[in-house]
Amino acid sequence: MVMVFGADKLPEIARGLGKGMRTLKDATNDIKHEITKSAENHGIDTSVTNDVKKELDKVKDDLEDFTGSIKRKF
Repeated sequence: MVMVFGADKLPEIARGLGKGMRTLKDATNDIKHEITKSAENHGIDTSVTNDVKKELDKVKDDLEDFTGSIKRKF
């Protein structure tokens, strides 16, 4: 899929991507924190949260790769 934007829209798009990445990072950290806290409160082995963290980190890395390639092109 190819999208074409005018030069006047690039700063707006970059800001939107930056805000989206920040929101995703904050949400990921909140999710990790809540899972760990809940597991500890219920006496659950918190090592299970490591698997969740790995999956969330993969999603974050994929998004950073995507936005990085966009930044390099512009």
